[in-house]
This record gives sequence, structure tokens and C-alpha cells, in this order.
Amino acid sequence: MNGVEGDGLPPNQSTQNRYILDNTDIHNETSAHTAHKLREKASGVSSELIVLTAHVVSSLYSPFYLPVVAFVVLFLFSYLNMLPMQTKVILTLIVYFFTILLPHVAIYCYRKLNGWTRHQMSRRERRYVPYVLSIVSYGALLYLLYGIHMPRFALGVIGGALVIQVVCAIVNNFIKISTHAAASGGVVGALIAFSFIFAFDPTWWVCLTTLLCGMVCSARLILRQHTYAEIGWGVLVGVVSGFVSILLI
Repeated sequence: MNGVEGDGLPPNQSTQNRYILDNTDIHNETSAHTAHKLREKASGVSSELIVLTAHVVSSLYSPFYLPVVAFVVLFLFSYLNMLPMQTKVILTLIVYFFTILLPHVAIYCYRKLNGWTRHQMSRRERRYVPYVLSIVSYGALLYLLYGIHMPRFALGVIGGALVIQVVCAIVNNFIKISTHAAASGGVVGALIAFSFIFAFDPTWWVCLTTLLCGMVCSARLILRQHTYAEIGWGVLVGVVSGFVSILLI
């Protein structure tokens, strides 16, 4: 009767040990499985958050927006702040029309006519027409601002953006260069050039714009839109073009 496990009698020592071990294994397997699921869930949320942040950074720091931002900064921190508010608003709207609205509409129509998605149009061989549309729009704005006798450093902002696009279009024959990286690098180069023109210490501003440039480049890598080489060439083209354009135009 001592070896019988039924009838309400306690199991013998060997059976009890096996019972404890079996329950311990089950508990360990359950705990490991639960921990694995929790890690997967945590990793999934983290990955989604990183990708979402990359999309936001990439969208906010679009190359099309930078000329407008640059003009707003010039209206705030240069002697152009003495212009009447109405004049500053009109000039900002003009820059917005030629650098954001017109290129976006033209590129959107081109994409719809070909039935492409954004991702399909991002292929290197399909980027030439968007480059040309943007170059024509920026060239028209540069001509218009020159006609109304805007200061040279203001013309340099548009000229620098135009030069960056032309160089990117040429380099696109060989590599799918990142225009986001080029534009963010152009901000760094232009800022250094402006420090020569207005004689101010750009250290903290250069640190800030370099940090933003790194964020944008990281976002493009996270979204798998470019390789390290494409990002690197973009930054190099942007810094050199932005610096030289501001000083020479």
C-alpha cells in the first residue's frame, strides 16, 4: 500500500522527486518562453519606435524645406530683419512656392503619370527627371531674386541649394547619392561660410547642425534608403557646395 499513489495516499520518495523535477522543468520552460516573448515584444516596440522616429526626422529635414528655413533665419538674425514684415512674408512665400510647392507638385504629377510609388521612383535611374524639375524651379527662383537685387548672401542660399542638386544629378550617374545628406551637409558648410561673412563664432551652431546632420544620415540608414558610401558622398558634396556657394556668389 505504501507504493500506491491513489486512494489519497502520499507518493513514495522517488515518485515525489520526479514530480518536483517535472514541475521545475515545466516552470523553467514556461518562464523562458514568457521571457522570450517579452523580449520579442519589447524589441518589436523599440524597432517600430526607431523606424517611426527615422521617418519623422527624414520628413522634417527634407531638402526642400531648408531654403525656407534659411531665409527665415536670415530675416531674424541678419540686417534683413529691418525689412518691413510684409516684405519678409512675401519673400518667404515666394521662396516657399519655388522650393517646396512647385517641385512637389511637378514631381507628384510625374510620378502619377508613370504609375510609380514613392519607393519605385527612388530608384537611381528614375531620379533624373525629378532632379531636372527641381533644378529648373530653383534656377527660376535664383533669377527672380537676382532681378529684385537681393543681397549676395541671400542669393548664395538658393545658389548653394541649386549647386548641390546639380552635383547630385551628375553624381547620380555613378551612385545613388543621398540628397538628404547633401542638404544637411550644405547647412553645415553654409553656416561656416556665413561665419566668415558676418564675423561671428559658429562653434555651437556648427555643433548643432552637425548633430542634426548625423540624425538625418542615421535616419536614412535606418530606413535603408542609402548605403554608407551614398551618405558619405552626400555629406561631402553638401559641405563643399554650401561653403563655396555662399562665399563666391
